[in-house]
Amino acid sequence: MVYRIQNIEQFTDLWTTIYNTKGRPDWSHILPYYDDSIHFRDCIQEIHGMEEFKKMTERLTNRSQDLQMKIVNIVMEDKLLFFEWEMTLNFRQTRTSTIYGLSRLTLNDEGRIVEQRDYYDLWGDVFDNIPGVSKGYRMFMKKLFG
Repeated sequence: MVYRIQNIEQFTDLWTTIYNTKGRPDWSHILPYYDDSIHFRDCIQEIHGMEEFKKMTERLTNRSQDLQMKIVNIVMEDKLLFFEWEMTLNFRQTRTSTIYGLSRLTLNDEGRIVEQRDYYDLWGDVFDNIPGVSKGYRMFMKKLFG
């Protein structure tokens, strides 16, 4: 079988299956679509290579008891794919939180994902769902950066 990202419909089907398997992510079906030299980066970590990328997906799977992903918007142009997403999680028995983000994927000539950059405001989106913390955090951010 040839593992190649070919279009938006195929990618959407692959991606939404990761996160919609009874709350626990399952990356096994999409990992072959990643190149061995994958470069992944988000606001928490930067990873190089398939071995480290697999370890990261395993960590996410092990600590996720209830995690869902919804693709809101998606565009693909040549070897670039951008998608806006909403990830809903229950973090350590607290309230359900929704993280709003955007991912940029770069495909190589074989149609495999060689780079993934995720953009999101982890703490802002989590703090928004904690009573008594949300307002203070937003006031602090507005005063410091607004």
